[in-house]
Amino acid sequence: MRNLVRLLLIGLTLLPFAAGQTNLDRTLEAQLKKVFPGAGSFSPKQTSPLPHYVAYTGGPGSQIAGYVFWTTELEPLERGYDGPIKMLVGLDTNAKLTGVLVTEHHEPYGYFSVEPPQFAQQFKGKDIRDPFKVGADVDAVSRASITINSSSRAIRNGARRIARALLTPPGASK
Repeated sequence: MRNLVRLLLIGLTLLPFAAGQTNLDRTLEAQLKKVFPGAGSFSPKQTSPLPHYVAYTGGPGSQIAGYVFWTTELEPLERGYDGPIKMLVGLDTNAKLTGVLVTEHHEPYGYFSVEPPQFAQQFKGKDIRDPFKVGADVDAVSRASITINSSSRAIRNGARRIARALLTPPGASK
């Protein structure tokens, strides 16, 4: 009897996963909301054509507001001075960044390069067609040029890959 109850409990725990429905954990959901504050809800992680989350205007299945992705999943070879810089990036359906959140890095000088909120804030509203050039349209930080350049490229290239895969070009119909 005890084994039957145990099996039943395991089955009920795995039921949402078997049905393809997974709830986002609270930490991830808060991070997604931070980079895409205008979204009402988010999908579980999608893997095709690229890893991403769908941001919806309302509840799940409502109009798509845009997409959110991890830079380390789309640009895994992009490295800062001391390794990868994991950032969550939001992209709306007009190809504009809705936000950037640096979640993990191992930079020795991160506290004045990628860590301050000003680094991520400078990308909000940026069009993916912008150059993302350090010293021109991206603020430079002395002694952190490798990190800032790499982070900017990861954001730009990842956003452009998502746009090519998931956004409809202006004037085109789906």
